Amino acid sequence: MKIGGIEPFSLIDFPGIPAAVIFTQGCDFRCPYCYVPQLVVPESYGSLLAEDQVLNFLESRKGKIEGVVITGGEPTLQQDLLPFIMLIKKMGFLVKLDTNGSHPEITESLIREQLIDYVAMDFKAPLEKYREMTRSLIDKEIIARSIALLIHSNIEYEFRTTVVKEDITFEDFKRMVDQIKGAKKYVLQKFIPKAPLVDPSYEKKHPLDLEEIEKWKNYALSRIKKVIVRNY
Repeated sequence: MKIGGIEPFSLIDFPGIPAAVIFTQGCDFRCPYCYVPQLVVPESYGSLLAEDQVLNFLESRKGKIEGVVITGGEPTLQQDLLPFIMLIKKMGFLVKLDTNGSHPEITESLIREQLIDYVAMDFKAPLEKYREMTRSLIDKEIIARSIALLIHSNIEYEFRTTVVKEDITFEDFKRMVDQIKGAKKYVLQKFIPKAPLVDPSYEKKHPLDLEEIEKWKNYALSRIKKVIVRNY
């Protein structure tokens, strides 16, 4: 496991669960608004934490936290992800996976083996704009497969979109809502134009204002069971 960092305690990353957060290094997307370039862009990589060190730390946190969030970067790129999560589950922790949806076969294996308890999948843009927004060569059908996997699973999950005003129009958003129609939960995340970002030019871009985000939320509620706005 390539582990780029750890947050010892969080009350916001795993809904309803006090958790530690593990940050993996490496990602197959280059989303310009990403705020962890040190985990995404190779020339910005920091030093790695030893896996044994991280596991020993988690062992010491028993009774203080209930869950572990594995985020990135993109965790499903890690070759040792499944055995690593097995070790965490043996400690008695709940596990949440944050993913960009680029490897549904890995997420499917984790769900099938009952190794994860919650999935948060970033839904970047309408499927037709995915390559543009992620600055990658991702096949939109792979993302569609990840969406379908979660919607038809029994696991707790959420889709989440970081909304940059200049990048996603309301018409784009309506297509996105249709593409995850029937989902249990959709989170609209506030874009924070603050360095460091993968693309520094995004420091000059903007989040939606309160009136706009409420309009988007109300539209999504016509097709999705639960829609929330996350301002952090």
